[in-house]
Amino acid sequence: MQDRDALLVIDVQNDFCAGGALAVPEGDSVVPVLNRCIERFKAANLPIFATRDWHPEKTIHFTTGGGEWPPHCIQETRGAEFHPDLKLSEDVVIISCGSRSDEQGYSGFEGRDHQGVNLSNLLGDRGVDRLFVGGLATDYCVKFTVLDALKQGFKVVLIADAIRGVDLKPGDSERAIEAMILAGAERKTGLPDFSS
Repeated sequence: MQDRDALLVIDVQNDFCAGGALAVPEGDSVVPVLNRCIERFKAANLPIFATRDWHPEKTIHFTTGGGEWPPHCIQETRGAEFHPDLKLSEDVVIISCGSRSDEQGYSGFEGRDHQGVNLSNLLGDRGVDRLFVGGLATDYCVKFTVLDALKQGFKVVLIADAIRGVDLKPGDSERAIEAMILAGAERKTGLPDFSS
């Protein structure tokens, strides 16, 4: 067991799951795996962080503002809520990303908690040096968050069965995984192993 580990759940929100405004294929399938990870981290009394897209109605991120994506995860809407089956407890630290109109918000490291503290400082305050990462989507927010974590000196374990990608171009997700591994991430399947 390592007491400097943390779980980072990325953007498992209604708009990225079945029926959502920007649904990721099989996005819902990450929920049971992440729930088991959450249970394990809670049992070990290790910190859990969850990022969310938290966009204003008008933003450069949306096609309506000149961006790439249709409107999604707009603040205080059902689409921005976490998947109803995701078992996040009250002590999970929520990181909001893309909350200003001039932000894209792809990386969790661009986000802040409710007091305005960024993810990097929150992890540092908890003494975290290794992140176990899962969520949506592999080829966007997962990739950008993992690459930023590695640049900032964190070790990263990518939970391979707890991620799904958009794949706007065929193979985007596999290329994203390759880029993360090349940058230094470790890829694992199944529940986190704290012994290594």
